[in-house]
Amino acid sequence: MIDAHRVTLSAPDAFEGWRDAARDLVEAGVPPEAVVWQVEGGEQDLFGAEDPQPRAASFPVPRSFVALAQDVVCHSDPERFALLYATLLRLKGNRHALEDEADPLSRKLHQLAKAVRRDIHKMHAFVRFREIDGRFVAFFEPEHHIVRRAASFFVDRFTNMHWSILTPELSLHWDGNALSEGPAATRSEVPSGDPLEETWRTYYASIFNPARLKVGAMLREMPKKYWRNMPETSLVQPLIAGARNRELEMIEASVAKEGLKHALEAERAIEPGSNVRASWEALFKEARGCTRCELYKFGTQTVFGEGPLNAAIMFVGEQPGDQEDLAGRPFVGPAGQLFDAALEKAGIDRSSVYVTNAVKHFKFIQRGKRRIHNKPDAGEIEACRWWIDHERALIRPPVTVALGATAARSLVGKIVTISKVRGEPLTLPDGSECWVTAHPSSILRAPDEEARKERKKLFLRDLKRIKSRAEELAA
Repeated sequence: MIDAHRVTLSAPDAFEGWRDAARDLVEAGVPPEAVVWQVEGGEQDLFGAEDPQPRAASFPVPRSFVALAQDVVCHSDPERFALLYATLLRLKGNRHALEDEADPLSRKLHQLAKAVRRDIHKMHAFVRFREIDGRFVAFFEPEHHIVRRAASFFVDRFTNMHWSILTPELSLHWDGNALSEGPAATRSEVPSGDPLEETWRTYYASIFNPARLKVGAMLREMPKKYWRNMPETSLVQPLIAGARNRELEMIEASVAKEGLKHALEAERAIEPGSNVRASWEALFKEARGCTRCELYKFGTQTVFGEGPLNAAIMFVGEQPGDQEDLAGRPFVGPAGQLFDAALEKAGIDRSSVYVTNAVKHFKFIQRGKRRIHNKPDAGEIEACRWWIDHERALIRPPVTVALGATAARSLVGKIVTISKVRGEPLTLPDGSECWVTAHPSSILRAPDEEARKERKKLFLRDLKRIKSRAEELAA
């Protein structure tokens, strides 16, 4: 029988405590099944022995695991500490164990971390302060143990305010200089409202746009459980119910003022996406004369994106190649042909997706009569982000796919290693998802046929996951 070792942590999100205990256990050679993890104040295990004595020795782990563990310990899953410890044991023998995307343990940890990051995002978005005698108080109910993790956001954003955030687990208090913690609280300890809320509700109602309303998307982003803490949500139901009436009022007003022709234009303008085509065409014409970087002096023409403007998936490549530069269309050369074939195998109709590039002009080195692809630099990528941002703002795709590191850098705003983020979505500032995969040209550059087959297999796997995710979001 294996002796059980009990580790009692000081808090549900005690990363440092878990880390120190886990390293000692690994050095002592304690297997995962022999460790009982518990939090101080929780239910005690009757059969656990004392923790092993700390040892001076330790071993390095990848930074990616540390960042992942800091998220995972904040999850509410009672098995999170054990799962992390099992992974730590693997990493001692193989530093690359976490990179196996097919491994169930690795995928589980990434799922837990994603849920925690989502909960932190919810807290940042849905905390609403109410004023009490010059101090601002808010109540929030997180799904996970993320209150301490999310605190720096409020300290940085509301530095000059004196505020408190109350939750069922603990409370945070900021006095303008220092952050302190207090005991758990209930909703009844927060006042029902303050004079500023009526002004806020009036403003919210005035900017509510029925043409932009997507109820399903709104509920996914702002679940009803958070509505009780937000003054504007009392208006949502009546505003939804009256959305079509407001549309008709806008049409009738246009008829009375401008006549039938303008009324029809008003109808098109208020229907979702109706004015996107004209905006896209204006953006396209403007891009034709782009001089935001030096590349316009050498390429034949701007190669802009193409595809339906209500596409659920936007694919972003690196830059146009030789054939794209001549044709004025993205992904029509050898890499484009491979891309089309992979889309077909994955069950994705290219005519249903929007395809573009991070950089709109062809960068090349002239060798005789041939123009050889030359990778865009950081300045060129940044200059062209203006176009990508506007394309995404018009189309608003739920899923954007970065084909290669250059595209990922353009979308995320920093250098991204494909092997580290491949297979899991990143959250973009607008709340949509970014999936990163290889560029089709990397498959063509494979050193041999076996490597080419393996890269095609991984690329097809990514496309199938992306298709499934886009369908899930659409549902």
